[in-house]
Amino acid sequence: MSVNARDVAERMAEAAGDWLAALPDDLRERANPPFADPRREVWYYTPTDHEGVPMADLGVRQVQLAHRLLASGLSLPAYRRATLIMNLEAWQDALGGWRIPRGSMRGTMHGSDPAMYFASVFGEPGGAAWGWRFGGHHVSVHYTVIDGEVLSATPTFFGANPHEAALSDYQTLRPVAGEEDLARELVHSLDTAQRAVAVISKAAPFDIVQSNRPRVEDGAQPEWISRVFNGLPDDATAERLSVMQRGLDSGQAMTDADREAARYSLAPKGLPAAALSAAQRVILEALLREYTERLPEPLADAERARLFGILPDLHFAWAGGLERKQPHYYRLQGPRVLIEYDCVQNDANHSHTVWRDPEGDFGRDLLAEHYAAAHR
Repeated sequence: MSVNARDVAERMAEAAGDWLAALPDDLRERANPPFADPRREVWYYTPTDHEGVPMADLGVRQVQLAHRLLASGLSLPAYRRATLIMNLEAWQDALGGWRIPRGSMRGTMHGSDPAMYFASVFGEPGGAAWGWRFGGHHVSVHYTVIDGEVLSATPTFFGANPHEAALSDYQTLRPVAGEEDLARELVHSLDTAQRAVAVISKAAPFDIVQSNRPRVEDGAQPEWISRVFNGLPDDATAERLSVMQRGLDSGQAMTDADREAARYSLAPKGLPAAALSAAQRVILEALLREYTERLPEPLADAERARLFGILPDLHFAWAGGLERKQPHYYRLQGPRVLIEYDCVQNDANHSHTVWRDPEGDFGRDLLAEHYAAAHR
């Protein structure tokens, strides 16, 4: 039986309702704020309190139902990747010597813990306007549903630390390999003139440029200190992060000109897809599919068709080294789409990828139209 977009929204509503019904009253109150709660548009991808209810506070069946909600908003391959990314937290815990007790929030930040992923449902599942979020370190999935239609599936964030990890002499785990390999294939396919336009800086920014801003902002540059915390860090931690940022910049010999080149602007930077050859456009289309196929099939099909329809207006910008295991960053930007990827931290073994709609994250633009129509 074929599945359409409304079926996906219904499955989300059923999964969200079942999870909420399985919670005791105190947890349900935390898990289910009103749809209009401004926290719906606050998001993180760092190991901080993402609000809602953490898996650490739930029983086995409740965690299972929360994961059913997450899976309702992802394709099966994307759900597999999300769970792999979450379990990388156990690897980081081991590398850190298992020093921080599991589930400890330590103020606003916590240690590496696969149980510190949070779920929230905003509003009444299946109601006129509702949404949900599942997020934690390196996974952040957001949905907005209006009148039974999925209005927005962005921001959608996947990251990985480590980006690449050996499992044996013959096996390597790379949860976001396609996002890296296809973009590198594209940049290597460019001729000298194309590459001169596409490569905007010899050094890569230390993080995705928009960071976790609720809105995509013109003129943005990466900001760790004010954004990685749920609340402001203490002075000592802020200084530590600032030193880390300066160290990453100096390690790449990043200049003020490089930082300015990476700055986001409403006018896209880099090479327009209209200047690509037919073979190069095939690579770009495959790269776009790596992002759209995070969604359930009918949503992915619709978004892929839209992006392929505006392909000539997309721009591809690259910063940093061109070879594997060199710090690098890229951006795909066009009408209603911003994709960012970076792999700089931890000696270029820590990656961040995000897909956003600069006008409609969290359904913001269509919600305005919906409410205006309702008032009329």
